Amino acid sequence: MLRVQLGEDLSAETLAAVARGEQVKLIFGREAQQRVKRARATVDAIVKRGAPVYGVNTGFGALAKERISPEDTGTLQSNLLLSHAVGVGPDMPAVEKRLSLMLRIHSLCRGVSGVRPQMVRWFVDLFHSGWLPHMPEQGSVGACGDLAPLAHQALPVIGAGKLVSPKGKVMSTRAALKKLGMEPMELAAKEGIGLINGVQVSNAIGLVAWARLLDLSVTADIAGALSVEALMGSHSPFDKRVTDVRPHPGAQRTSANLRQLLKNSGVRKAHSACERVQDPYSFRCMPQVHGAAKDALTFVGEALVREANSATDNPLVFPARGDSISAGNFHGQPIALPMDFAANALCSWGNISERRVSTLIHPSMSELPAFLTPKPGLSSGLMIPQVVAAALVSENKTHAHPASSDTVTTSADQEDHVSMANFAARKLRQATLNAERVLGIELYTAAQGREFNKELKAGVGAQAAYEFIRKHIKPLKHDRFMADELDQMTELVGSGAIRKAVEKACGKLRV
Repeated sequence: MLRVQLGEDLSAETLAAVARGEQVKLIFGREAQQRVKRARATVDAIVKRGAPVYGVNTGFGALAKERISPEDTGTLQSNLLLSHAVGVGPDMPAVEKRLSLMLRIHSLCRGVSGVRPQMVRWFVDLFHSGWLPHMPEQGSVGACGDLAPLAHQALPVIGAGKLVSPKGKVMSTRAALKKLGMEPMELAAKEGIGLINGVQVSNAIGLVAWARLLDLSVTADIAGALSVEALMGSHSPFDKRVTDVRPHPGAQRTSANLRQLLKNSGVRKAHSACERVQDPYSFRCMPQVHGAAKDALTFVGEALVREANSATDNPLVFPARGDSISAGNFHGQPIALPMDFAANALCSWGNISERRVSTLIHPSMSELPAFLTPKPGLSSGLMIPQVVAAALVSENKTHAHPASSDTVTTSADQEDHVSMANFAARKLRQATLNAERVLGIELYTAAQGREFNKELKAGVGAQAAYEFIRKHIKPLKHDRFMADELDQMTELVGSGAIRKAVEKACGKLRV
């Protein structure tokens, strides 16, 4: 079980593990407690002085000029949660909600939010219970943060909203808290706004997609290597000297992966007498195309991890100076742009994968039987899986349209530029699944292509991929129902199972 020290920087490895569903124990340590206490004391002093501070003793958004009396500051915070919890759409997946809740608690423990330590402990207890708030995923524009979904996440602390059991049962919060032996809390000044300013929901969705992309980045190289062997293609484009003279890091990593996957290939030896001079771009340009997507993945990972370790409240409380600053750390643009970039990277992986599938099933391109069936005509073979891949990559081109290029004015023009980070994250989630499906189709296709030249052993990694697929799916000798098999391939890709099996045979591959 992972132990997470709240308020201390979380590593990329820890965040990826949580995003993949690993069990977590949150530690609200002494240093974090002291930071939270100091920030809370600063808020109490600000309230006592009576000077206007946004969201502490004023209204919110366009109502920021409205002063709130000291006796109403708690009601103000509860009203904020109730009025903002108006999200729509399906409940977020549990792994995303769990990560979002952890990130919000973690942000509070940076010591600039001003909530009380007992509120942090309340949410830590909720997290450890396994119960999660019911959180409709639509309704955020990504500034002042993910207001609607985070308000749903925060509602249980005041006994409102709904909670979902570890087994998926939805209950009213009051009934669920009674079952858990927990009591709601009355909010103090600053605590409501402290729970909802920030883009932890968008970041959680993005981190879950990013963790899957770490596997997909390697799996794309595995699929490409198996396709090269099915085509009996050239290995020359993956010579280290090629990327040494154009040293983009991602291209170098992809090229190294392909050399590792194709090591000791019998196909390469057979290719030495082949008259084919050059393979199609989708084969020989893998280092350049896959590599550029790897570089994009590095960029988005750095941004999301940095965001996970950030404080995003407004206002921010600075105990060392005893003051607060109303600013814009809640704005989602720093992660919206990278997530849009990642969606474009997924187009790279998906587009080139679909082209390799098309080449393999095309007899004049591959010199293999049409649609990779032993009986073309009587059987259609892999004709339509390529059509499905084409549909998915086309859909991903729409998902790649940048959400962050849009903005809609909200809150009576007070909040006049927003990031759309939440939609960028949800697009990325769907685009990731689509790309996993496309790569599953390529692996299925490449394995079938190998049936026609399997007397020549493939490179060590490609051979391991082929053998792993054959443990789960038999060769296609005649037309059969394949939909369930393609779903199984998607699961093997998305779970990282193929990557693990191949790395066991050929060693660690580079993301």
